[in-house]
Amino acid sequence: MAASRVLGADARVALVTSSLDTIGQMSCNPAIGGVAKGTVVREIDALGGVMGRATDMASIQFRMLNRGKGPAVWAPRAQCDRALYRKAVRELLESQPGITLVEGTVRRLLFASGDPRVAGIETMSGVQLRGRSVVITTGTFLRGRIHIGMDTQVSGGRAGEEATTHLAEQIAEVGITTARFKTGTPPRIEGNTVDRSKLERQDSEIGDFEYAWSAFWRGSRTFTPLEQAPCWITFAGAATKEIVATHLKESAMYGGAIGSRGPRYCPSIEDKILRFPDAERHQIFLEPEGLGTSEMYVNGLSTSLPADIQLQMLRSVPGLERVEMTRPGYAIEYDYYPPTQLFPWLEVRAIAGLFFAGQINGTTGYEEAGAQGVVAGLNAALRARDLDTVTFGRETSYIGVLCDDLVTRGVDEPYRLFTSRSEFRLTVRQDNALRRMSDIGLSLGLYDDHEREIIARRADDEVRILRLARETQARSEHVDAQLVAAGTAPLLHPVRVAELAKRQGASLSALFAATGVTEELPREALITVELELKYAGYFAKERYAADRLRRMSEYPLPDDAPYAEMRTLSVESRQKLAARRPLSLAQAASVPGVSPADLQNLILEIERSRS
Repeated sequence: MAASRVLGADARVALVTSSLDTIGQMSCNPAIGGVAKGTVVREIDALGGVMGRATDMASIQFRMLNRGKGPAVWAPRAQCDRALYRKAVRELLESQPGITLVEGTVRRLLFASGDPRVAGIETMSGVQLRGRSVVITTGTFLRGRIHIGMDTQVSGGRAGEEATTHLAEQIAEVGITTARFKTGTPPRIEGNTVDRSKLERQDSEIGDFEYAWSAFWRGSRTFTPLEQAPCWITFAGAATKEIVATHLKESAMYGGAIGSRGPRYCPSIEDKILRFPDAERHQIFLEPEGLGTSEMYVNGLSTSLPADIQLQMLRSVPGLERVEMTRPGYAIEYDYYPPTQLFPWLEVRAIAGLFFAGQINGTTGYEEAGAQGVVAGLNAALRARDLDTVTFGRETSYIGVLCDDLVTRGVDEPYRLFTSRSEFRLTVRQDNALRRMSDIGLSLGLYDDHEREIIARRADDEVRILRLARETQARSEHVDAQLVAAGTAPLLHPVRVAELAKRQGASLSALFAATGVTEELPREALITVELELKYAGYFAKERYAADRLRRMSEYPLPDDAPYAEMRTLSVESRQKLAARRPLSLAQAASVPGVSPADLQNLILEIERSRS
């Protein structure tokens, strides 16, 4: 979607997939968002991606995580109806001019004669599609192999779908380094066989927030949430641990059938029991698959044990004593390409016009894949028109953190985003994603007239609210009761609302109400202004660091810099810089093992070579 917009009115984008029916398929859990991930979804939306809009069209439960920690670290998360999400993604893609959906499996890439530049693709049926840019987003399909226990091993990219082998073989032949990762999924169960009286209920918070993931829904249509459904919480305790421990050698992951590494932060139940032997129990979420089905996803019980052992394990969990399993869990191994082989805009260094996005780069998660898809899609479109590529800085977005981590630092396990990966998590938040990303979107022409109006209105709302806060005076008789209730001192003299809002526990909206401001103020803009006032000192420090990083990003390093000859750098720095080939001083600073002293000497070496 974003790619076709940046190409212009005459754009032509072919989306080739093995099955049109599985476009937008949620291969793992039916949820979008979470800590850091929710912010990424809003960044994707701000750049024209469909993930936020599809989530709005399919969400059956909404929660704002980290509410106890303050709005600066709030994290939106939604359960989705799996079928409705898939339908929404396809509907949004088909409504976008310039996109053609093509059903077919890619056999090989086409290359320009005598030029290491991609020229299109060929499908298994022999159809050739020519293009100046190609984005590969194969997920777990490249030489994917599914494992259920030690005895069941089948080729597949997802349960019931064939793996892709020809393309994987060709990519290996052209000299791109290949590695293997594994991931897994838990069993699904029949919800009507669950004893909910033994479970903790978790309801939606959509009524508290009236939250829309896409900033562009508001004002363009009436956003009406779907019927909301609860999740349920239970725990795997001693009985479950005993079953898993007894049958551990029958697990594909621990019996020797799988040798590749899996995600640290989404471990299987086998991993949990071995890595956390002192834990008395492990939390399990039973998540609805959709409004039109009683099937449930057992989040927290990923496994590659044999199917009969999985059923025993399920029935050892409180509330699931008589449960019926509809689909067993499994582990899957697949090819990925170490992402240090990419430029920061996700183009393969060795092959012009070829871009990788998603799990093919060693990541895990829908949101991480979607972020890479937007970056690769935008830049593939720019490359097709011979325009300069666009990169995203760590100081601007979680998308920038993701891309920089992958390209500069690489991965040794499936990569997942966390707020702790960002140095700028106070200023890079979910509430200000549109403001942060819209400058890039406007420069690339990603928006139509209505969307540009929404962006301008949001900026105007924040300016208007900030002005009101600075101009409105609060007196003791208006706000003392509220201040005392919040645990802060009453007023000794009149104070501007902007100053009062800096106090912990003081709500900007409540202060406006108490001081007689009756003007309708958009909730999200109000939250952003309150945060800017309350944490102004912290934000100033973070933005100073962001400006410093931005200046470093503007200091270019030649791709052919002779690092091996730079004797003022440590041996480790010379070796790692030569391997990574950073394009800016900021990227060099991100390479593990490169010290501040090395950076200073690197500048001197580069300047000396230019003189």
